[in-house]
Amino acid sequence: MFELLLCSLFTIFPDYLIRRYRQGKRIGHEITLFSVWYELRYGITACAILTVSLISVIFYFHPSTMHVQSFFRTITILPEKGGRVVEIYVDNDDVVRGGDPLFRIDNRIEREAVAMAEQRIAEIRAQMAVSRADLAVAEGNLEQARGAYNQVRDELKVKADLLSRGTNAVSRREVERLEVSLTTRQGGLNAAEASMNVIETKLESLLPAQLANAQASLRSAEAELSKTVVRAGVAGKIQQFALQEGDYVSPILRPAGILIPQKEGETIYQAGFDQIATQVIKPGVITEVACASLPFEIIPMVITDVQPVIAAGQFRPSDQLLDITERAKPGRFLAKMLPLYPETVENVPLGSKCVANAYTNTHDQLENPDIGTGEWLFLHMVQTVGAVHAILLRVQTLLWPVQTLVLSGH
Repeated sequence: MFELLLCSLFTIFPDYLIRRYRQGKRIGHEITLFSVWYELRYGITACAILTVSLISVIFYFHPSTMHVQSFFRTITILPEKGGRVVEIYVDNDDVVRGGDPLFRIDNRIEREAVAMAEQRIAEIRAQMAVSRADLAVAEGNLEQARGAYNQVRDELKVKADLLSRGTNAVSRREVERLEVSLTTRQGGLNAAEASMNVIETKLESLLPAQLANAQASLRSAEAELSKTVVRAGVAGKIQQFALQEGDYVSPILRPAGILIPQKEGETIYQAGFDQIATQVIKPGVITEVACASLPFEIIPMVITDVQPVIAAGQFRPSDQLLDITERAKPGRFLAKMLPLYPETVENVPLGSKCVANAYTNTHDQLENPDIGTGEWLFLHMVQTVGAVHAILLRVQTLLWPVQTLVLSGH
């Protein structure tokens, strides 16, 4: 409507002035309701052509979209294992920090598992203490066996030497008896050494391995016990948290609520433009955004990135061939925007419904000294008609509360 009124000022209105004051035709006589088309046909035709051209130029070089939002992440509050709630630490709308406990589920089984693992560790440590005492006993037995062996060996050596010299002080029978005794002492010495080796192996390998296994079991049991206390992964605000003691929660069937993380860094706004504006929407293009949650305000932004693909063309391999007619909806391409002045969006809630205008900037092209006259006029015209779209956005912003509060019937 605004474009039509603007174009009529340059077409229909001058045509009417010529008909009325130069040709002397009067309203109600020559110019009537039934003769308007014939009398003002040139102005009406020129107005229609100029309006269509102006609208085409405006919406192509300065595209707009009704699909602008600032998306935010939500985290579902879920336990790592199912159980019945026995204690709740927070309420709905509470602000929590990362690691704060939210609620606890029944952990009797997990506590028993931790107690059993701790008891097993204590038992192994006691076995290690007993084995150290056994090792001391085995060392004593080994020294005793070695002394007895050395005594018999020395006695046998002396008497065997005397017997070899032919003396009658030692009999062959006595030497044979000492040889048998030495063999027996050797067996006792080997048994003592083997017993000490068994105890040393038990202390150095078996019991430490059993202790490490028990400690791993304890860590596993403690990890299972820690899962019974559900904590906030990040800082944020609790929403839709209606949990009560006695409720059963599950990681699959029954979530406890939603955690909205705190906003970190700059707020990114995402806008979906028609595909025909692909050649115009580029990184660095200036935009203006108006949001329903902040009436009468225009927020200047800049496009920082354009998604290289359009979501309507994505597919997932399945057991059926894709029929292209099933993708009749053309889809929009996504542009990401950041506010030029971050403080301007501080009062805009995340997820607000917004509209946006993007403006083609031809300033760099106009500075080219080799530009032709026709192109220079066209680029100036493109730059100028952007003001029309800016006015339309401001009119829309002014009428938005009226449409929402009065004309919508809510």
